[in-house]
Amino acid sequence: MPTLLTLTVNGRQHPVQADPSTPLLTILRDELGLKGAKPACGLEQCGACKVLVDGVALPSCKKSAAEFAGKQIVTLEGLTSDGSLHPAQTAFLELQAAQCGYCTAGFVVAAAALLEQNPHPTRADIQAGLGRHICRCGSYHRIIAAVERAAELSSTEPIAYPTLRTERAGDGTHPSDRGHATQYPLDTIDAWLSFRDKAITIFSGKVEIGQGIHTALAQIVAEELDVEIARIRIAPVDTDHSPDEGYTAGSNSVQGSGGNLRRAAASARQLLLAKAAAALDVPADRLLVHDGLVIDPVGEGQIDYWTLQGDQPFHQPLNPDARLKSPAAYTVVGAPAPRLDLPDKVLGHPRFVTDLALPGMAHARLVRPPEWGARLLTVDVETARSLPGLLAVVQDGDFLAVIAESEAQAAAAAEKLRAAARWSPPTPPPDEENLYTDLLVGPSGDLLVVDGATVDAPIPSLLSPTESAQSHRARYLRPFTMHGALGPSAAAALWDGARLTVWSHSQGPFQLRAALAQALKMDESAVRVIHGEGPGCYGHNGADDAGLDAALCALALPGRPVLLQWSREDEHRWEPYGPAMAVEMQASLDSRGRVVAWNHDVWSYTHSGRPRRMEGASNLLASWLKTDGLPRPPARPGRGVHGGSHRNADPIYAFANRRIVKHSVPDSPLRTSSLRGLGAYANVFAIESFMDELALAAGMDPVAFRLAHLDDERGKAVVQAAAELARWQPDGRSGGKGQGRGFGFARYKNEKCYAAVVADVQVEKESGIVRVEKLWIAADAGQIINPDGLRHQLEGGAVQATSWTLKEAVRYTPAGLVSVDWFSYPVLRLAEAPEVAVMLVNSGGTPALGAGEATVGPTAAAIANAIWAATGARLRQLPFTPDRLLAELGMD
Repeated sequence: MPTLLTLTVNGRQHPVQADPSTPLLTILRDELGLKGAKPACGLEQCGACKVLVDGVALPSCKKSAAEFAGKQIVTLEGLTSDGSLHPAQTAFLELQAAQCGYCTAGFVVAAAALLEQNPHPTRADIQAGLGRHICRCGSYHRIIAAVERAAELSSTEPIAYPTLRTERAGDGTHPSDRGHATQYPLDTIDAWLSFRDKAITIFSGKVEIGQGIHTALAQIVAEELDVEIARIRIAPVDTDHSPDEGYTAGSNSVQGSGGNLRRAAASARQLLLAKAAAALDVPADRLLVHDGLVIDPVGEGQIDYWTLQGDQPFHQPLNPDARLKSPAAYTVVGAPAPRLDLPDKVLGHPRFVTDLALPGMAHARLVRPPEWGARLLTVDVETARSLPGLLAVVQDGDFLAVIAESEAQAAAAAEKLRAAARWSPPTPPPDEENLYTDLLVGPSGDLLVVDGATVDAPIPSLLSPTESAQSHRARYLRPFTMHGALGPSAAAALWDGARLTVWSHSQGPFQLRAALAQALKMDESAVRVIHGEGPGCYGHNGADDAGLDAALCALALPGRPVLLQWSREDEHRWEPYGPAMAVEMQASLDSRGRVVAWNHDVWSYTHSGRPRRMEGASNLLASWLKTDGLPRPPARPGRGVHGGSHRNADPIYAFANRRIVKHSVPDSPLRTSSLRGLGAYANVFAIESFMDELALAAGMDPVAFRLAHLDDERGKAVVQAAAELARWQPDGRSGGKGQGRGFGFARYKNEKCYAAVVADVQVEKESGIVRVEKLWIAADAGQIINPDGLRHQLEGGAVQATSWTLKEAVRYTPAGLVSVDWFSYPVLRLAEAPEVAVMLVNSGGTPALGAGEATVGPTAAAIANAIWAATGARLRQLPFTPDRLLAELGMD
């Protein structure tokens, strides 16, 4: 029963009517509107929900609010009371110490508590104090540096609250939306840009998922139009008026959307200069532009863009002949720029889908089957109807959900209904112990890969020239891996009787709209999808599925928006996983140590499960559960250039004789889809581990061996830069003394960013524990838009790959899934994070290249090669757990 609780939060007393068992986090967010602390695990395992309680940083997601009565509670929003920033907030902004930012509130609060207790912490102190926190984006290196910087700031005068320009979470009411309700043709300026209110609004189809893409796009437009970046606004992606640029995936955003916006800006600039020349009665070629002010340096006349345009659409096509600014003249592109989205995240302002507070909003929770394949037999819905705040029970086949007035009431009703539901026995998955046997010997569709593309041709036998001096063969294995987003998949939806609006952190809003319309048997024009940010996952997790879940709930409660959040177990159990893979390598060397034949066979389940419109099937989970829903489509192999499991299977090295075969296995025991890098992670891990093994067989230093097989001059430069950065010594591997150094290199998709990684590891031979001490990264991403943002993406990819490589594997048995939280699915935490150093090899004047996935494969191989150098053990099966290493060392 609700009772009156009095909580002291941020120096004020708040009387709250609530059930005393309601978690403090729910009270803070839903009753007091303090959205800084984030719902994440709900189990006190990750740190995202931490607040200060009598000066101590404590999780708020599980303990009841009643336990905090009489205590002083301080949230992220209340760290300072005089309008200034706390030193930790200042430092996190200064060092851009976040990617998606979902974990940031917990880190900043914990840092504030640490600095209060220890004003001058060492790196070891920081790792101990914040060590159990999780950042799935891999920003640990910067977070530690930010706490060190905050310690320096603590002894200075208070820093004034800066002027910060922020954007709203994607609720469709961002000021930049005004006056742009039309979806213009993609070949027009108005599809991409709007000039209003002395600002310029960008309409991109690419979404912000923590990669800083919106900041990079703002830099591109500001550069081409000669305006300050402070004038740029980014409209949330909205299917009603944003351009459809497909999924935000594959490291394509800077090249794709950046190129489109650059052309649009150049076209707009040319038109505006022509208007200015007419208005000032001067030749256009003598006009200068400063922050949108067009100046005649001779006659001293001037007029600004907005006076010229009058806040009106251009109604003009893109001009293919519009002159683009020379990279040599860039002042904004190529310079660091603060991330546009970070102030909200560091200050605790609403930013994410889970932060939405729409008028009259209700809350929903799911009651999923206990395991895949279980069917709902009976459920006593009356057991939940008597609960306070319950608005509806939604049941359709095996889809079961509750809607209530508050999040706490929805969670309580879901638990009550879960206890009242009876399910059939699930379809058990095969034993995990047989995973790779099933993968390698099961039926598969076999395709030859030539120049990175699959071709329909006979599969040749293994290449093994008779003139070779020696041959080598090895097999490398990758398990199922989770996206494991820190926060829950979530969506909000509103059905007004004629149109469905869905707020989602999908990476493909237009594709989600099509899939929702199909699953709900609606016309696409009756569905609108608005993007709001979510916790970083870098791939296809449960965000799209949550969109249909929320839509089904909204249809059951017309006229009221419904916010639906998955639980931590929902997230771990029901998201699509990165697929298991097996790679077999075989190569022959001549007497000089040159590769004369190269064979690469890769077996994998599908990497393609994103939602889209398809014939008679759906990739949305709830559609498979509904009575009249669409079934799951059959698995399909990716056929594009470097698509799916054959991504980066074709190496960049100059091997004259190569045979690359893709074996697509259709029947995965677990649901799979796209995860950062797709097949590149396993393929590069295998290729670069194998290159080290071949170098050893040839008696060559591994860096020299790579350079000897590279014809690509930019690739050579990156390899040499990484070796110089890490002060690589030929044959400098320690040879089994517990410390080792390894190398890895690739060019993502053989067309994106070049990246080389050097890893230093420390191995405790007695325990089998591997610690990655430091990563050195050299990369060439072409024209650099934002060097700080580029470094951060390279760092984050490498640290995330370190977690995959050392710890992550989805565990399951015939009894069901084992990996249901952060304890049963361990990940890298701050205490285990390596130091990271990055060198950017600037290829100015060349096209900008996507870099978000470039370091994942080279990092895995560099760690594997470093472990061999440290121990003499060659690990070929991921992850490199202590048990696996001890077994390889013969110490099990």
